[in-house]
Amino acid sequence: MSHNWTCMPDTILVLGSGPIRIGQGIEFDYSCVHCVWALEKIGYRAIVINNNPETVSTDFDTSDGLYFEPVTLPDVLQVVNHEKPIGVVCQFGGQTAINLAQPLQDAGVRVLGTSPKSIAMAEDREQFDALLEELNVPRPKGKAVRSLSQAVEIANSVGYPVLVRPSFVLGGRAMEIVYDEAQLREFYGEAESASEGQPVLVDQYLLGVEAEVDVISDGESTLVPGIMEHIERAGVHSGDSMAVYPAVGLTLEVQSQMIESACKIARALKIKGLMNIQFVIQNEIAYVLEVNPRASRTVPFLSKVTGIPMVDLGTRCMMGEELTDLSYQSGLWCLEPSSSESAKGYVVPESDFIERKAVLPEPVLFAVKAPVFSFQKLRKVEPSLGPEMKSTGEIMGIDHHFNAALYKAMIASGIQFKGDGYVLISVKDDDKEKAVQIARTFANQGYKIAATGGTHDALIQAGIENLWVMKISEGSPNLLDRIMQGEISILINSPSTHKQAEREAAQIRRACIEIGVACITSIDTAEALADALEIFADPSKSSCLRLGEYFRGKEAMVLA
Repeated sequence: MSHNWTCMPDTILVLGSGPIRIGQGIEFDYSCVHCVWALEKIGYRAIVINNNPETVSTDFDTSDGLYFEPVTLPDVLQVVNHEKPIGVVCQFGGQTAINLAQPLQDAGVRVLGTSPKSIAMAEDREQFDALLEELNVPRPKGKAVRSLSQAVEIANSVGYPVLVRPSFVLGGRAMEIVYDEAQLREFYGEAESASEGQPVLVDQYLLGVEAEVDVISDGESTLVPGIMEHIERAGVHSGDSMAVYPAVGLTLEVQSQMIESACKIARALKIKGLMNIQFVIQNEIAYVLEVNPRASRTVPFLSKVTGIPMVDLGTRCMMGEELTDLSYQSGLWCLEPSSSESAKGYVVPESDFIERKAVLPEPVLFAVKAPVFSFQKLRKVEPSLGPEMKSTGEIMGIDHHFNAALYKAMIASGIQFKGDGYVLISVKDDDKEKAVQIARTFANQGYKIAATGGTHDALIQAGIENLWVMKISEGSPNLLDRIMQGEISILINSPSTHKQAEREAAQIRRACIEIGVACITSIDTAEALADALEIFADPSKSSCLRLGEYFRGKEAMVLA
């Protein structure tokens, strides 16, 4: 008697992100699902381990097999022993999954894509600093420390303010900008306990424009889909920052530096799959802040607005395919339209970095990512923005013009004027110069301006008429009274380091949230809002099209 045995395809295990904080994990779920689909498309049996019920990756019909188990080493090893996969994918499940790469390899499990050694080189501060030094890539001064005394020594060496953060955490947890030694001594214990057994990072805080890139690499060549420029300056967590693609305020020289640094790092780390790099730009120099050797939160956003299937390509590179074999031609990134109809983008090999004389093409579209917050439901969360992530989601505004895309993003994220009340401005001294420009833009559009003490004086000196409003400690009716009485349409308030002023400001921001008045705590967001005023006044100046229609007639962009 003969039997027809069907040969089962090789199995690959994809690690999810597990249950994590509100607002985080959606991008990892997207990446895991698209990785599974890509693996199935090229002939593998893809299974998932994840125990977050609010994800598509745990739907019963997403993968060929689902293990609803914690994403921990013992549980993953049990699944590995049962399923006998040819390898495990760690780079699409965020920090939870990537932290298991080395332990899995130590247990004899094959980790697909970027090696655990390379992951450690990117995430271990001492190894990473040595790598950047070797590659001659600029970075802020700083060091990993393991005691408060070391932290004080490094902070004094690089100069205050410094950015203090634990290593191997997600969402900027326990991260803070520290302005003096007293604040450092007060905060250090929190940063140390957030990642037990791991060093605390103390870095020079560079005030400048923040930007980031996501890249796809096959270990040799690197594809850079695009650069995202943050609207809020460095110091606001990337998950809470508005960002625009393509960059609108970065020179070609700076963008060239970013691409060159990204390609050098990807090749040196032998990245196979996806990688994210965050930069801060100061005095036309792009400093590397950090490298994440995994999929990041901007992957879904960039995939949609560039038409490049980033996770699909990253998965194929992880499985050994080369970018040049995937219809991506060798050449310079995004500097001129491709002459080949089959080419969908540009791969940057080691020898072909950006030419400074090249000219960037006219953008196909502008896309703005804006965070969404849930401060009304999360009553104990302070709404001012900083290095620790507080957003619970994000939206996207798209248009042919930057201001129109910005307008859509702001409306969708809940920033709207309430009635015809005052635009109330109360900002710290460092922000008063920008506040004058912002107030002038609002006033020119016919909005009434109100301001507190020093901000009021600065506006008067600049010739901008405004209503003086008392602070809470100065008597009544004060700005809190006016907010509660419905006289304010929007509040622009940047946090102060002065404790009494900040206690009052926290009350004011909470009052705005309770009664539905838009509250902006970053001067850069306020500036962006002022830029979008023209569209607020005349929404007909923006278009409302499906995503694909923005690409129509643009030969330089090929949708996947």
